[in-house]
Amino acid sequence: MTDKNRVVIFDTTLRDGEQSPGATMSHAEKLEIAGLLDEMGVDIIEAGFPIASEGDFEAVKAISEQTKNAVICGLARANFKDIDRCWEAVKHAAKPRIHTFIGTSELHRAIPNLTMDEMAEKIHETVSHARNLCDNVQWSPMDATRTEWDYLCRVVEIAIKAGATTINIPDTVGYTAPNESADLIRRLIANVPGADEVVFATHCHNDLGMATANSLAAVEGGARQIECTINGLGERAGNTALEEVVMAMKVRHDIIPFTTGIDSTKLMNISRRVAAVSGFAVQFNKAIVGKNAFAHESGIHQDGMLKNAETFEIMRPEDVGLSETNLVMGKHSGRAALRSKLSELGFELGDNQLKDVFVRFKALADQKKEIYDEDLIALMQVGSDVEDRIKLAALQVSCGMDLEKSAEMTLVIDGESQTTRQTGDGPVDAAFNAVKTLFAHSARLQLYQVSAVTEGTDAQATVSVRLEEDGKIATGQSADVDTVVASVRAYIDALNRLLVRREKSGGDLAEVSYKDAG
Repeated sequence: MTDKNRVVIFDTTLRDGEQSPGATMSHAEKLEIAGLLDEMGVDIIEAGFPIASEGDFEAVKAISEQTKNAVICGLARANFKDIDRCWEAVKHAAKPRIHTFIGTSELHRAIPNLTMDEMAEKIHETVSHARNLCDNVQWSPMDATRTEWDYLCRVVEIAIKAGATTINIPDTVGYTAPNESADLIRRLIANVPGADEVVFATHCHNDLGMATANSLAAVEGGARQIECTINGLGERAGNTALEEVVMAMKVRHDIIPFTTGIDSTKLMNISRRVAAVSGFAVQFNKAIVGKNAFAHESGIHQDGMLKNAETFEIMRPEDVGLSETNLVMGKHSGRAALRSKLSELGFELGDNQLKDVFVRFKALADQKKEIYDEDLIALMQVGSDVEDRIKLAALQVSCGMDLEKSAEMTLVIDGESQTTRQTGDGPVDAAFNAVKTLFAHSARLQLYQVSAVTEGTDAQATVSVRLEEDGKIATGQSADVDTVVASVRAYIDALNRLLVRREKSGGDLAEVSYKDAG
């Protein structure tokens, strides 16, 4: 990296982001997101944790084979088996990287029950092994911000001497603050022999809401790689949001004089896609990519915007890929117009995909007079590549004041049609009870969320449902102008995904005792 102010963007949406409970993506979805990240200009894609499962291995391998520009990185714990498995997956990439880690704080050293000296030797052995396989090796001292200063310097020096080319300093539990983040990187660069020969990276979690601030502070302190995820997706409160650090450096370049290779006009599209495949909706007031990020309701704000957009906007909507057009589609729109409009919104479809979407578009147009951009985005986001063992064939609900709330439902389960009528506290509860009656299961409803796609009484409802069964979590989504229908379809989508996870788990994930590298 020749430009001293160039910051490398390391995206871990497919690894750390996927660790969010319920955010597991399918193989096809991972490949799609990796392709979008590569097109957007992400420098390094952490594609997964190959030892975690056969599915993770195959996804990392496939992403390595398909990616054109980005470095493809896999994660490995500090043992030869993990590292060898990681290399088997990433070696197919044009630019592979092995990322190995171990917890170095006193709390984390207790997990494998290693002394400081034993851990230091393990770091030397495993980083050396990784470097013998791959020229590009990243090493992370997990929980670095709570590791004793002298010991952190010692192990970072060992990793550098063993061949690590990038040293990542993770704030694993979101504990640090901006001034500490900058100071820690600055001191490591100043005190560790060989520090000037490697790239220092920062990986921050958002437990105290400071992940973006901590990452930018670390860059100010000398780090030149930021680890982040789309929409800040990640465990607990999430990770540093890619869109936030990228736009902060772009908008406030006067005081944050660093650059990235990211095409910011692609941010909105990939944000929407990650939200869809992960099942984690973006909060309306989320910085940069939230639905309200460029909305103005206050009269004073609206008046100022009409006179000069810069009065209340520091970014232009088009800078992040937000289309200014809206109401253009209807039931008379043809297939070519739909393809063109979807392309404007960032969706490139093959002929077979377009055929399927066009059928759904026409069905929606028969229900709604006006089709907004948000309607089309919802239409694209609710498609599932999971095999539907359970399908909704018919639904009729009854509800109202002083009336019994009931649902009569027909499901097609593994090709066989079954019908039941059940009651509940309301129409959705009754419908969910009907699903459970027809397909008995022990999954627990963790989340039921409804949001309107657009304004008006004919607006589509987008519904997210998260189910948990024996530690396995799956999220389903659907959209429909009928909220109850959307709710049932989302519930069934989650159930179908849970069945796939149940069938594929086979104990593979149980091999990994802890997955976070920061």
